[in-house]
Amino acid sequence: MEQITSAAAQVIIAVIPIVGIVMGSVVIFFYFLWNHRRRTLLIKAGQYNRPDFNLRSFSLLCGLLLSSVGVALTVLLSIIEGASYGLLGGIIPLSMGFGLLAYYMIMRGHKLEGC
Repeated sequence: MEQITSAAAQVIIAVIPIVGIVMGSVVIFFYFLWNHRRRTLLIKAGQYNRPDFNLRSFSLLCGLLLSSVGVALTVLLSIIEGASYGLLGGIIPLSMGFGLLAYYMIMRGHKLEGC
């Protein structure tokens, strides 16, 4: 039995993802706008406290996570596909993780302000 869809149904199906993306973008835009205005008012009032962020701990965590995901993907993709362009799906996070771990090792001995 054939199912025939109307042109209106096809248009509605095509418009739904577009509307979702636009609405999500509007929500994100207003979040950034209102957050910026809130920070500006707090700075003018002298009540703004800079948030604490430890860059070294963050780079260590991201480096370990990306390296472990990269190793797993590289091994899996090399077994499945061999040496092909698909292997980049594992090599890219692996190299990013090694880069973040190298940054952590280099900056471990240095004193950074605010970190």
